[in-house]
Amino acid sequence: MQELVGIVPWNFVAQICNLFLQMYLIKRFLFKPVCAMLEKRRAMADAQIQDAVKAKEEALAMKSEYEQNMLEAKNKANEIVTTAQKTAAVQSEEMLREASQQAAAMKAKAESDIAQEKRKAVNEVKNEIGGMAMEIAGKVIEREINEEDHAKLIDEFIANVGEAS
Repeated sequence: MQELVGIVPWNFVAQICNLFLQMYLIKRFLFKPVCAMLEKRRAMADAQIQDAVKAKEEALAMKSEYEQNMLEAKNKANEIVTTAQKTAAVQSEEMLREASQQAAAMKAKAESDIAQEKRKAVNEVKNEIGGMAMEIAGKVIEREINEEDHAKLIDEFIANVGEAS
């Protein structure tokens, strides 16, 4: 039973050599490739992080450019609206001015037509009065007029003038 518990020096040395050999092989064929693979993954992760940071910076730059473009578009739209309002106001004033001028021209034409018709009516009345005066003069000449006849002629003249107008 003593052999089970005891240490055999050659076995012990062989096991230690076996342990060192396994450590060397594990280090060489397992740890180095695993470390190399981990280093590749770390480099790939760093590259992805750098790409993400670069993409974020580009996105921020695009966002600021977009905001700038939107601000410019808004300003341009406001400018267009302001210009359109000014143009509409100018056109409105021009249309009002033209309408006023047309109304004034129509009023002036109507006034001149009225004046012309008035002159025509006055001329017609003068002609008619002249004709009546000629008739009265003719009647006066035919006979001598006393006061009573004179008053009748005047009343008759006024009646004829009233009918003429």
